[in-house]
Amino acid sequence: MKLKYSTYTLLVTGIAFITGACNKFVDINTDPNNPTTAQLSLLLPSTEVSMAANMYELNSGTSTFMQHMVSSGDLSRYQQQGTSFDDPWDGFYSQTLNDLESIISSGTAQQEWGYVAVAKIEKAYLVSLMVDMWGDIPYSQAEKGQQTVSPPLEKGAEIYESVLTLIEEALQDAGKVGTSTLVPSSADMIYGGSKNSWIALANSLKLKLYNGIRLVDPARSTTAIQALISNPATLIGGTNNSNATDYTFRFGSAQNPNNRHPWHRSEYQSSKNFYMCQSFIDLLFNNDDPRLRYFIYRQNATAGLNNSTNSNGYYGRNPGDGTAAPADLNRRSTFGVYPAGGLYDNAAINNIPDTYSYVTNVGATSSLKVVATSDGTGAGVIPLLTNAMVKLIRAEAALALNTGDDARQNFADGVTAHLNSVSAYGAANGGVALSPAAISGFVNKLLTAYDAADAAGKMNMVMTQKYIACYGNGMEAYNDYRRTALPVLRAPLSPLNAFPLRLYYSQTELSANTSFGENASALQVAQQTTPVFWDK
Repeated sequence: MKLKYSTYTLLVTGIAFITGACNKFVDINTDPNNPTTAQLSLLLPSTEVSMAANMYELNSGTSTFMQHMVSSGDLSRYQQQGTSFDDPWDGFYSQTLNDLESIISSGTAQQEWGYVAVAKIEKAYLVSLMVDMWGDIPYSQAEKGQQTVSPPLEKGAEIYESVLTLIEEALQDAGKVGTSTLVPSSADMIYGGSKNSWIALANSLKLKLYNGIRLVDPARSTTAIQALISNPATLIGGTNNSNATDYTFRFGSAQNPNNRHPWHRSEYQSSKNFYMCQSFIDLLFNNDDPRLRYFIYRQNATAGLNNSTNSNGYYGRNPGDGTAAPADLNRRSTFGVYPAGGLYDNAAINNIPDTYSYVTNVGATSSLKVVATSDGTGAGVIPLLTNAMVKLIRAEAALALNTGDDARQNFADGVTAHLNSVSAYGAANGGVALSPAAISGFVNKLLTAYDAADAAGKMNMVMTQKYIACYGNGMEAYNDYRRTALPVLRAPLSPLNAFPLRLYYSQTELSANTSFGENASALQVAQQTTPVFWDK
């Protein structure tokens, strides 16, 4: 389902109206080689919008690989096409990266170092993500217009080094700004221009990248991570486990123009495209996880797997199920209040074990319904890099690299942070908040199991909770799984290929970029089984 371009256009249109600078923008745009500050103030939020909008297929596809949900029967069976991820590839290069380069170039010329710093951090995040997804990509010769119409592929490991350098440059640029804001609040949809927030993101991104390459150079990763955690105040989450500096893109609630979360736009209508993955539903339900009611909304109280009629309403689809979908649009489970801005499931659930403490029917007074466009707010989120993720990265690194960090405390803080985030978001969007007792009780239950586990069991628990905390961001779950092989995924019923180690390139790029050579087809096929450089 092609939602990306309309989302981008409508949201950018909204930005133009919000800033009130539409006429001014047209008036001043007389010299494209000498942009002004007003243009930077429009370009920066448009890059944030286009990056999120272009993630639609990427997020949905990797979420399918990682069994959060099922966006495509072929992808659920590990079968990629040249069109599977062409929209994000094409959009990142033609929209987001192109505009980021304009900001960096023009901002440097004008000594607008705040804009330059933010653009470099955003570029570092996006380029590193593209390496994670595709491996080798065009980089240094890309975004040069007619100077280089067929930029060659460059090695992912070399691009990572450039990205780490880019982050350091961004921190230096931010240091040139003497105020607490890098850019005006109206020019930054993520952090409202906050200098400390962007610095926290830059350092947290370094933490993520160094942990990501720990299998390649463990000594380097250990040293770099130890330096970063020595000053936790400069990381997302700070010293008080706050979610205030989470790097999260927030969609709107408007329907005309429609700027809602793409998953809400797809599923809260009569013709649905997705299934919730049964393995993910079962993981939450079987572990008495209170996030179940926030993540999944049941449209029918007795529907079950394979469209049965005697279950508890948690009807999804098993990974790799190649059978045709039955007539079940009004019975299958769908996205809940988090992260898509749908409905909170506050109806009674059949067959809850008596031993459960957190998935219960206490206060469950609502009735289920077939979802419609008017249900929920649609003001969903993409959790790009959050406090919960940072804490669980620190826990992983402590266990794997012996960084001296407290793995247990970071594990507890990470789960607590995610429960708080989901609870607060749910309560603000038509749901209810988890009580502090429920949050601490669930965390303590996990800690009891953590304390009883051996080293491998502890790592499995950390990565399982990271997997749950990445719901809404299949890309990070996909990265973690290739690095750790955790959590253990349910075997697909009828796979058509091996688990994909890289994503297929855009078919448009393969056809138009002559630097790919005559063996472009073989290069494409190799993507399925060729590890990214950090995947050892």
